[in-house]
This record gives sequence, C-alpha cells and structure tokens, in this order.
Amino acid sequence: MSHIQQDKMFSAEWWKAIGYITLGSFIFSMTIVMFVSPFKIAPGGTYGIGIVISHLFGWKISTVVAFLDWPLLLIGTLILGPIFGFKTAYATAAGIGFTWLFETILWTSGQPLIDDALLSSIFAGVLYGVAMGIIFKSKATSGGSDIISMILHKYTHLSLGKLVLIVDSIITLITIPAFGDWKLPCYAWILIFIQSKIIDTILNEEGYNKTVMIISDKYEEIRAFILKDLDRGGTLIDVKGLYQEQERKMIYVVLNRREVEILKQEIRKIDPKAFVNVTGAGEILGNGFRPL
Repeated sequence: MSHIQQDKMFSAEWWKAIGYITLGSFIFSMTIVMFVSPFKIAPGGTYGIGIVISHLFGWKISTVVAFLDWPLLLIGTLILGPIFGFKTAYATAAGIGFTWLFETILWTSGQPLIDDALLSSIFAGVLYGVAMGIIFKSKATSGGSDIISMILHKYTHLSLGKLVLIVDSIITLITIPAFGDWKLPCYAWILIFIQSKIIDTILNEEGYNKTVMIISDKYEEIRAFILKDLDRGGTLIDVKGLYQEQERKMIYVVLNRREVEILKQEIRKIDPKAFVNVTGAGEILGNGFRPL
C-alpha cells in the first residue's frame, strides 16, 4: 500500500503541493457542478454517489460527499494506518468546500454549461483528468472510493488499479436503476477513459504501472524507503559501469504512477545525483499485480 508522503510543513514544496491541490480541487468541483451533475452522470467515486442522491432527494452534492468522505477517511486510517496525511485531508476538504461554493453561490442554476450530454462528457473528462493529475502531482489522493479500493486490496490482494475500476464501475451503473437511462453509464465511461489519458499526460508517463531502475551510492536509504514507506518489494542487482567498470547496485522496482511521483521526490532528497529510469510497463504479472 503506497503511503502518502509528507513534505516538511510550510516548506516551499509543501506550499507548492497545497497550491496544486487547491487548483485541482477547484477545477474538479467546477466540472462536477457545471458539466457532470446537470446530466445525472455519475463518474464513480463518492461524488458519483453524491450526484445520484442529489437528484433523487434534493440534497447538495457537497453534503452527501461530506457524510461519505470523512467517515471513509477515518475508517481507512483505522484499517490501513495513518497513511493519508494532511494533504489528502486537505484535498477532501477543498473538494467539498469548492463544490458547496459552486452549488450555493457560483452556479446556482443547476444548468449545464454545454447543452449536450456527449460534448459535456468529453469536456468533463479533460477537466476531470487535469484536476486529478494536478492533485496526484502533489502526492495526495482524493480519498473517497480510493480508500474503499485500498481496504479491499488489503484483504483480496487484487491489484489496486483493478479494484478502483470495479468500485467506480459499480457506482457508475447505479444510474440505470436510479434514473432509468442506460446512456448515462456510457457517458460516464467516456469521461473516465478521457480522464485516465489526461492524467497520464500530466504525469508525463503512459500506463498505470511503471518500471523503475535506480542506480545510487545511497541505495540503502532508497531501498528502505521503498520497503517501509511505499510497502513495495523489488530487486537489488549487481551492475558494472560501462566507462570506468565500477561495481554498483541497481534497484529494480515496479510501482503505480502515484508511487513513482512520491519516490522521485524522495530520491531527489536522498541523492540528487542518482540515475533513475522510469518506463511504462505494458503488462505486469506476479505477486501484487495480475496473477500469472
């Protein structure tokens, strides 16, 4: 289970992360209220549940999400340990706060910005992806259904990416019995597909899983961080430099895209001169990933 790394409080990196989260949460909330909710599209997560309940019972989306996200954050902390940290709590609060702001003050009409469900889904996918990519850049998570997936991952050992997809797909499908319109999950799947591609673009990588090779004189510190903080395994390989034929150690590890961002930040602190090669992993089979 990937821990959410904490930057030093009030450092330049910390403020930069807070800025990313604030911007990402603002774009995310705007997308929910102005593009997604008016068409009753539920693109997974607690916000998807909030949209359904909002249309069925007239509650504000922000109210529903607040009742879901904070207990989930508490339950996740009790079951998984204190891995979420201040930034995830702030991302949760910012998302709820900005959604309330749009619902109550900035966009009270409840009408879509674009009066076409398909176009709105496409634009929402782009904006949603930008928002989540920015939040991932800050090494935070938006909580919600991610926490449910993490808990299921602990007990089922299915891949986290697959569990997120399953949980979000179930939430997306509840719009059919709720509103009697089979087109709604289709719009949501278009949104989710575009969102995933935009997130990959923002993180400058392709695919969910990444192969990382690291050569550093401080490999023991990096190894300890991968094992203890990221809770990931890996392989330590003896290598020899091509030019001076110097004996070195290389760490080989497979991570998801958010864990890669956390690891890169930590390596920069431990050894700025380290050599790091990150490549997209087309297919990963074995323990912790897809069964062979």
